[in-house]
Amino acid sequence: MYNGIGLSTARGSGTNGYVQRNLSSLRPRERRQDNASIDDLKPFQMRKANQDILEHEKKREVEVKCLHLQEQLESEGMSEEDVEARVDAMRQELLQNLEHMKRDSKKLQEYQVHQMAEAKEKANERAKHALGISNDFVSGAAFDRDLQEKLKQERKERSVAIQ
Repeated sequence: MYNGIGLSTARGSGTNGYVQRNLSSLRPRERRQDNASIDDLKPFQMRKANQDILEHEKKREVEVKCLHLQEQLESEGMSEEDVEARVDAMRQELLQNLEHMKRDSKKLQEYQVHQMAEAKEKANERAKHALGISNDFVSGAAFDRDLQEKLKQERKERSVAIQ
């Protein structure tokens, strides 16, 4: 027994008496109480997809397709010059249509973070368009009485100007 922990003797216990720390025991974390109120919190902002990474990924897909074509043509027994010419032609064609390459957002893997973010942005835009939400929408603006009064006056002025 060391420091009052463990068995006084290992005899009859079915163990060798070696004492280990309980690694499965979780100590409660200290919770910090921030003085920030709900009004001070910023609304959630979706992370934007990095366009450079997305473009690099598309170029990588082009190179993979070119390699597959090259392997196929070499296995058919074409000469190296003909293979190189056809691969270069295909590469140029695919690079021309790089912006039009679409990817199925349902087949994305969890490590493809930027592709998922881009797909989520497009889905959010479709939802905003379907629900008729304008781009200048501010969350919680409906509860701001001063702003609502101001918007009401602007609508009245517009209706008077039209008549």
